Amino acid sequence: MGTNEDHADDRAAALLVREAMDRATAELPALADLVGPARTQGLRRKARVRAAIGGAVLAVAGLGLAGALVLPGDGDRGPSGSTGVVDVAAAPTTSGPPPPVHIEPTPGESSMADLPPAERARQENFQNRAVGVLQELLPPAVGTVQRIDLSVRQYQGTKDGKTFRIIFSVRPFEPGSTSQPCMNVRGMVCTKATLPGGIEGKAATSPINNGNVTESRLWFRYGSSDVSLSVNPHDESNTSAPVTSEQLLELAKTPAFLDLVKTADSDPLEKMQRTIVGG
Repeated sequence: MGTNEDHADDRAAALLVREAMDRATAELPALADLVGPARTQGLRRKARVRAAIGGAVLAVAGLGLAGALVLPGDGDRGPSGSTGVVDVAAAPTTSGPPPPVHIEPTPGESSMADLPPAERARQENFQNRAVGVLQELLPPAVGTVQRIDLSVRQYQGTKDGKTFRIIFSVRPFEPGSTSQPCMNVRGMVCTKATLPGGIEGKAATSPINNGNVTESRLWFRYGSSDVSLSVNPHDESNTSAPVTSEQLLELAKTPAFLDLVKTADSDPLEKMQRTIVGG
């Protein structure tokens, strides 16, 4: 059943057609002066003109109605008083981080699910923020970066069915301890670079799994924390970590990555690693 608004539109369209017909035929010769065949011809001519004009007006009216019908429907209706024009550029295009990867803890191992709700939320927020930074700064070959819900330091990248485990850790160091030196041993290739603030950054590519593949790792000290970022190989396919030492050092120089480190250093997410002296 049509609404009152639909009937009003029909009446308006009919009135528009009638007025156009009247204007179009107003200047035709008066039919009262015609007789016989001439009168018949005049009637036919007037009918043709009215039909042609009526069809044109209906087409224009139909375009107007069609324009009204393509405006947003009930499920897409704009705010009251809107002109009906949808600004595509203004529509939100951002999306949240991909869902976390769930890994069941081994017997006796704790996970983020065991944390108090407030602390768990804090760590998850940091992880989601880290996912965005790592996704932007790591090479595309690492693939889609996701956080792992087992611990705040665990992430992974997935590309073409291959998974590369990522460890990003900012942990308070024990007073009196020293940072790991840069050494070229057992096939390890270590590189140094000066990061913003005069910090010495070190990165290395090391063979693992009997030398079949390599992992890449970055480390340095910031404030009161030991910072490390490592990308592991995909063992099943014997694929080395798809990132070089030089790329990790360039990543460590970016404001976005250092801002993450600063956040975790000022409000630690991990516990200090203590040195255990053997008896």
